[in-house]
Amino acid sequence: MKIASLIHIFLIIAFSSNVLASTIHGNVYDLSLKKVPNARVEIDTTPKQFVIAQNGSYIFNVPYGSYMIKAKLLERNELVASVEENITVKQDGDYVLDLILFPNVEQGVDDIEVNVGDDLAFNDITNSFWIYAVVLFALAAAFGFYFSYRKKVVSGRISSENNAEIDAIIEIIKREDGRITQKDIRKEIPLSEAKISLMIAELEHKGVVEKIKKGRGNIIILKKKV
Repeated sequence: MKIASLIHIFLIIAFSSNVLASTIHGNVYDLSLKKVPNARVEIDTTPKQFVIAQNGSYIFNVPYGSYMIKAKLLERNELVASVEENITVKQDGDYVLDLILFPNVEQGVDDIEVNVGDDLAFNDITNSFWIYAVVLFALAAAFGFYFSYRKKVVSGRISSENNAEIDAIIEIIKREDGRITQKDIRKEIPLSEAKISLMIAELEHKGVVEKIKKGRGNIIILKKKV
């Protein structure tokens, strides 16, 4: 009986240690890449989790699996902007997923009445055409910007305007004899964890550094002189 009880307790401990094995976190941005406060972010775990990103950031603890994360911004109980993203958690660690909210196109677009027999009917039709043309153009531009941004995030590359921050990261690693944790780098540079991760990914892509997973963090090692 005692052996059975010990086995039962062991299984409970082993299971509970893997229930919330990983962390998903990130920031919520608008199309100008500014943090959006008070967006509601939810993830379809069992049971479902949600947070209000008061400072524009969110975090979830999740087990292994594939999930959909939804974010939406409400003003006066009306949907202003929203986004949906999928993510798969296959191992322990931190997963960074930044969310970009897209404005609700239906918000603020009123139906335009065309009165047959009114002398201004033709002008109303023309105005309606141009309104929808502008809306479609704005949507096309927004989607183009979004997929361009997502491509940079997925590939781990960043633009040349961040060269100063990248150089600062390299100098910090050199100062620590070519080996430092990613957490310590963030303590030295006042940037978001997501941006530092992108810059380290760029250095790793160029073969400048090597990133080694250790527990819930990363160790960054300088591979070549720059």
